[in-house]
Amino acid sequence: MEERFKLFTVYMTKIRRSIQKIKTEEMAEYNLKSPHVSCLYYLYKYGKMTATELCEICDEDKASISRSIVQLEKEEYVFYPDGSQKRYRAQMALTPKGEKIAIDLARKIDRVLELVGDGVTEESRQNFYKNLALISDNLEEICKQYDK
Repeated sequence: MEERFKLFTVYMTKIRRSIQKIKTEEMAEYNLKSPHVSCLYYLYKYGKMTATELCEICDEDKASISRSIVQLEKEEYVFYPDGSQKRYRAQMALTPKGEKIAIDLARKIDRVLELVGDGVTEESRQNFYKNLALISDNLEEICKQYDK
């Protein structure tokens, strides 16, 4: 059991660090940070959405998404088509400049996913994601006990 704990925690930490490093390196050329990757990517993939929707799809907290949106708007990567002042409930969209970067990011993400999946069969990949989702759900259930 001790070895399972070590393997699980070490590998999960290493994966998270690697993902963060890749995001950080890839965003540097745009003068953005790793949290912006998900915002740009999901706005590109799904189109207009609110900050609330973005929080849900990215599984990020409101403060992190809000900071990301402020920066993305400042850099003119996103805008609010209806000009709403209630930003958290207003839909945002990519500007042409933001879409150009998001397309580039989507290509890079696809390439990284190809590389990390090298040597993994489709069946193994599906089983891995199924098990990863199960582990994630189980961990969330355990965490709910601490919220009481």
